Amino acid sequence: MRQITVKEVEYVAHRLAKELLRFNEPIPDFTTRYPDKLESCLAIPFIVLTGGSPYPGLISKASILFYLMIKNHPFQNGNKRIAITTLLVFLLMNGKWLKVDLEGFYQFTVWIAASPSRTKEAMVFGIEKFISDYLVEAQE
Repeated sequence: MRQITVKEVEYVAHRLAKELLRFNEPIPDFTTRYPDKLESCLAIPFIVLTGGSPYPGLISKASILFYLMIKNHPFQNGNKRIAITTLLVFLLMNGKWLKVDLEGFYQFTVWIAASPSRTKEAMVFGIEKFISDYLVEAQE
């Protein structure tokens, strides 16, 4: 399984969010991000503990990645949009895609963002279900 890097988020996900997901608030320059937060969001899905990975499989890794990109706010603005594009790029790098209405996807993202942190486990489970429901093979 291929892991998404900081450079890929900068060059692909961040730029796609800025260009394709236009809303009333601009996405600040990538260099204004909060130090180490993005790196943490990208590393946690791939962490390996003594008993193995707490996030086995693509859907599990994608779900926690998406949740962390939304809730940990690695950027000054545009976190939800960048989370959407980062998830899509990560899935595409691994041969998958989400066949979902963009507006519905964004509203789902807003719902995750508004969730209290005490519901993290339930939210990640909900993301897993969402991804499972809409996951398709990537088209070449």
